[in-house]
Amino acid sequence: MAAMTVHLDVVSAEQKLFSGLVETLQVTGSEGDLGIYPGHAPLLTAIKPGMVRVVKQFGVEELFYVAGGMLEVQPGAVSVLADTAVRAEDLEEAQALAAKKAAEDAIADPGADFEYAAAAIQLAEAIAQLRIIQQIRKG
Repeated sequence: MAAMTVHLDVVSAEQKLFSGLVETLQVTGSEGDLGIYPGHAPLLTAIKPGMVRVVKQFGVEELFYVAGGMLEVQPGAVSVLADTAVRAEDLEEAQALAAKKAAEDAIADPGADFEYAAAAIQLAEAIAQLRIIQQIRKG
C-alpha cells in the first residue's frame, strides 16, 4: 500500500526549488523542530535558518538549506516560502566557512558600524550550512 502524501512547494525569492508529493518534511520552526505529515493541522509559522529534510514518495530523501522564511500548512498542500533556499548538494563549503569566519571576526572585533544582530544571523546561517554539508557527506 502506498504511503500517504501531501503536495509540497519549496520556493525562494529567486526560484521554485521543489514542487511535488512528499510523505513527510522536517523543518526548524521558531518554536523548535517540526515534523509535517499528510493530514497535519493548518499552520503558519516562521522558520529559522537550517535544513528542510523532505522525504518524497517511495522514501527518496532530499535536503534543502533555507535562510529563514515561513512555513504554511493547508489541508491539501504545504509551502516553504524561504528568504533564500538552496539544494543541499549545491552548498559550497568554502563559502560557508568564509562566511562563518567573517561573522566571528566581526563579533570579536566590532567596528563603528557593527550590527550584532546581523553578524549573529550570518553566523547562524553559516553554521547551519556547514552542518548540512557534513550531513550530506555522512549520507
